[in-house]
Amino acid sequence: MGIRNLCLVIAALFLGTLATSPRACSTCGCSLNSDWVSQGYTMETGFRMDLRFDYFDQDTLRTGRDKADIGSISFPSEKEIQLSTINRDMTFDLGYDISYSWGFDLVLPTHLRTHGTVAEDDAVSSYSRSSGLGDIRLLAHYQGFLGDHSLGLKFGLSLPTGRRDDVFSQGPQAGNLVDRGLQLGTGTTGLILGLYKFWTLDCKWSLFAQGEVNLPLNSSDGFRPGNSLTSSAGLRYTASSRFSPQVQVNLRAEKPERGENADSENSGATLAYVSPGFTLRLGRALYAFAFVQVPIYQRVSGYQLEPGYLVSAGIHFRF
Repeated sequence: MGIRNLCLVIAALFLGTLATSPRACSTCGCSLNSDWVSQGYTMETGFRMDLRFDYFDQDTLRTGRDKADIGSISFPSEKEIQLSTINRDMTFDLGYDISYSWGFDLVLPTHLRTHGTVAEDDAVSSYSRSSGLGDIRLLAHYQGFLGDHSLGLKFGLSLPTGRRDDVFSQGPQAGNLVDRGLQLGTGTTGLILGLYKFWTLDCKWSLFAQGEVNLPLNSSDGFRPGNSLTSSAGLRYTASSRFSPQVQVNLRAEKPERGENADSENSGATLAYVSPGFTLRLGRALYAFAFVQVPIYQRVSGYQLEPGYLVSAGIHFRF
């Protein structure tokens, strides 16, 4: 594939993301691509395992493309004003490739989240602490379209396995349910569809691009999450067999939540990040990776918290 076609693919992923109607919430999470299959790192059969940790502190209240001035807000307020959401996420991915074309993944996300907010008509803050399993994903991928197996399709389901009964533990809202967008699970089943392509540019450089949509198939208890789209493009230096620096551009867009228990007014965003990082080979089949995501574009609906940076680190092992 020529450079012109390569640029067209990346541009299509970028424009497709920005064209999607926005939605975001405090649980949107990290958009970094650490999927080794879609990046073309591995072309082997057998089991593989990834363990990834993400940390991000959503400590900046935003509205539209601007920071909101919390000091100018008087309490009690007619709107809920979120103060901070600290996320510590661990994701375990067990995969099995039965051939160079077909593979499967079981993805188990866990979350530890603390959240502070001043609810509508309250004068002081309320706090919650949530931990446990999120929504499990079952995925398959097929990359037999081309002879070099560099073009792939991903598809699967996200399952409603995460809890939806977390409550505030402190403040005037103690005992009341945390907002549905902040629960560990959505309560809904989602259809996941993705497309990816990777290229070896020469003996020193490789590149990948990926786009993925998550489409909720149902509602639960008056709540339906919005359709979401994530896309990534990354450039990797591969001259060294041990240390490989990489930079990614990550884009995420989500439509608003819907339903009587949704916060439609304060959900919806388009977000873009640049993510420098590296992969380090620790053994024949063991690798470590670390990245920092820095926002370069943030547009939210209503009032929402966004982080100043995100940190991701993990290991990859092939049995």
